Amino acid sequence: MKTDTCYCRNSRCQFYGKVGTSSRLVFHDWHDGAPRFRCTHCNHLIGARAGTAYAGIRTDESTYQSGARHLAEGTSIRATGRLLSLDKDTVCHWLPRLGTHCNRVMSYFFRNLHLSECQLDELWTFIFKKEDQLTSLDKLLGIYGDAWVWIAFSPVCKLVPAWVVGKRTLPNARKLVLRLKSATDGHIPFFTSDELPHYADALLEAYGVWNTPLRQGNRGRYPLPRQYPPPDLCYAVVVKERENGRVVNVTTRIVYGSEPQVMAALKASPVSTTINTYGVERNNLTIRQHSRRMGRKVNAFSKKRDYLEHQLTLAFAYYHFVRPHRGLRQRLPAPIPTKGPRASYKKWKPVTPAMAAGLTNHVWSIDELLSFRVPPKQNW
Repeated sequence: MKTDTCYCRNSRCQFYGKVGTSSRLVFHDWHDGAPRFRCTHCNHLIGARAGTAYAGIRTDESTYQSGARHLAEGTSIRATGRLLSLDKDTVCHWLPRLGTHCNRVMSYFFRNLHLSECQLDELWTFIFKKEDQLTSLDKLLGIYGDAWVWIAFSPVCKLVPAWVVGKRTLPNARKLVLRLKSATDGHIPFFTSDELPHYADALLEAYGVWNTPLRQGNRGRYPLPRQYPPPDLCYAVVVKERENGRVVNVTTRIVYGSEPQVMAALKASPVSTTINTYGVERNNLTIRQHSRRMGRKVNAFSKKRDYLEHQLTLAFAYYHFVRPHRGLRQRLPAPIPTKGPRASYKKWKPVTPAMAAGLTNHVWSIDELLSFRVPPKQNW
């Protein structure tokens, strides 16, 4: 675990948030198997694990890293406990810490993203009970039953800049689009999705411009201001016709923008030649593989929504920073020989979605993800 990024966590200290040679930290002692530092300016004690996913963990770091990798790869809590010879409650206590830490890491990196294309979709699962098994009280509470993972996916760099867990309603669609907008640099990407009408309403509310239409005639009230799509908003949908659960016909429809705008966006896209949602649908399979709770017809479904969100956050962080994506790999200028008597040649450079988006410059290890310290917001 790196200690050169430690900083004084006293917000009233003059050296709050400063790292490296700019900090005033000196070694003080050892605490719970990790070094502890003292700020020479305010005498505040700072543990080396503070601000990381290791904070408050008593398990050996290598075991903790293995557990985090198992959970991120889709292993269930009980199976992770059996593999590591730990109690399931111990592994269960790890998940909120891992999810909270990974959420802070991605919030720090997912800022001012430039996305040229974005695909929207939703993924079904359920919490505690399926919808048809809910009682009247369960329906009134609204915390159990069907749950949908709303996904915003960039097919160019394979990035998932925003997601939301909730019901299949318009407020959750608005929340997804607003999260996506807050993570981008202001440029409006080319949007595609299925025929769910909530996306059109959410995009209009997030990117629309207010304008008052002209009054018709000389009598009556003046019209109220209305929202109109901006000229650079391009949104098209893929309409699938099904019979007996099978897709029999696929058509497309432009909702916002004109046909020349859509054709220009497709011509400029390095991955799309037609209006489609192939990227986000393929990513849905990756999500189900990396989240045991998203599997179909299994007894590993989530009992609480918070734990589903924590596991998905861990899986997304692992997917973005640690796990190379085969579709993003780059061919090396010259093959590199590997070790061994029957050595083969390494021809490809592994690339993660975070590397493709320009957020990092190498494939992270699981320890780098867990030990990354997010700077104070004033330094963002």
